Amino acid sequence: MRKFGLIGYPLGHSFSKKYFTAKFEREEIRNCIFDLYEIPQIEDFVHVLSENPELEGMAVTIPYKEQVIPFLDELDPACEVIGAVNCIRIKNGRKTGFNTDYIGFKHSLQAWLGSDIPQALVLGTGGASKAVKQALRDLSVDFLSVSRTANEGQITYQDLAQTPDFLRDFPLIINTTPLGTFPKTEGMPDIPVDQLTDQNLVYDLVYNPPVTRLMQACLQRGGKAKNGQDMLELQAEAAWKIWNA
Repeated sequence: MRKFGLIGYPLGHSFSKKYFTAKFEREEIRNCIFDLYEIPQIEDFVHVLSENPELEGMAVTIPYKEQVIPFLDELDPACEVIGAVNCIRIKNGRKTGFNTDYIGFKHSLQAWLGSDIPQALVLGTGGASKAVKQALRDLSVDFLSVSRTANEGQITYQDLAQTPDFLRDFPLIINTTPLGTFPKTEGMPDIPVDQLTDQNLVYDLVYNPPVTRLMQACLQRGGKAKNGQDMLELQAEAAWKIWNA
């Protein structure tokens, strides 16, 4: 039996297990299983591996996309640039980190907006944001990071509220935080929604619910919005190719 799985915390509503279980059945892929490994601390990753020596591939989700790196033997060069891992291939006893979030987001964004991608605000600074920002760089899209604290090339949510020009000059808003994810669907990044117009576009990496509060706020003001469902599907298929390379 070939075994694959996902590490993260919490994992109550995982996309990956449902997706791969359905994929194995739909495509008649025999002798494969995908399990969830909910670990409260990254150090438990070692126990997951020792207790499941037949594992060939792992997906990685919040909050371990950066924390898992020291536990790997090597990183794919592109992944090393990004600085976050969401896919691990285990082959010949070696654990190699990859980033398929980058592939999924880049292709999904291009399919949605084509070559006319405006300047963007990237909400959040976690592992997913690193893949998003690298994709924007490679697409030559200017962006600003938004977080609770200011830094070089990074503004705060308070700055957004105080400076209406940000939402006008950076019309594409990309949410890389888990805020708004089921079951806490009332959650939402602290942006000034009253400043949104029909010129704004929201790309929310959250896929459950299909329409988040942030997406709805933009749609209600005449803007456009999409969730992260197709990004997740694209990154999952990219991971499957890596695990079978």
